[in-house]
Amino acid sequence: MKLKALFLNCTLKKSPKTSNTEAFIEHAEKVFQDLNVSTEIVRVVDHDVAFGNTSDEGKDDDWPDILKKVKQADILILATPIWRGDRSAVAKLVGERFDGIMEEGNDKNGQYPTYNKVAGVMVDGNEDGAKKAISSMIFDLSEQGFSIPVNGFCYYVGEAGPGPSYIEAEGDKHEFTNNMMLLMAHNLVHLAKTLKENPYSTDVKKLEKVAEKMSK
Repeated sequence: MKLKALFLNCTLKKSPKTSNTEAFIEHAEKVFQDLNVSTEIVRVVDHDVAFGNTSDEGKDDDWPDILKKVKQADILILATPIWRGDRSAVAKLVGERFDGIMEEGNDKNGQYPTYNKVAGVMVDGNEDGAKKAISSMIFDLSEQGFSIPVNGFCYYVGEAGPGPSYIEAEGDKHEFTNNMMLLMAHNLVHLAKTLKENPYSTDVKKLEKVAEKMSK
């Protein structure tokens, strides 16, 4: 069963600037590839993604092209650096744009196109805020139709203050982070395979009608 994982790098740095988040992702890529999962990285800031909460904000909006890649993948991993104790502005923008998916229920049972896809989160930085960023991103992804496995995240945080980041600090040798990365990857792949074989049967349209009756 061949799976594909898509990483959205939510760094604030445009290519070809060095991104610690990219280095963190590249380390995780090796784990997924060892599990026979193909991978792709999109550095979001390299594209003209408009502000908004729909799947297409019109002319010159590159989000529809990125969303197409999401829909073609089995696994999505959002990766963000920590800025001012939280996820980056780019990660927040991505979370807002994913809201458009909730209006794209299929004709059969109303499931979002993200149903039966799994998602995880990666956070890196040299200051506190990893768990705050993870909790916000995991909630967004779950509400937007992605399935989140147990331990579906990993993070690297160096010493507090303006110290070395992931590359300089050799975060790829950090045992705690690497253990979390392995758990994340293996659990994402397991859940993705499980949903391939046994997809959600939830009839969103039917339940919405039931809820409407309950509210009268």
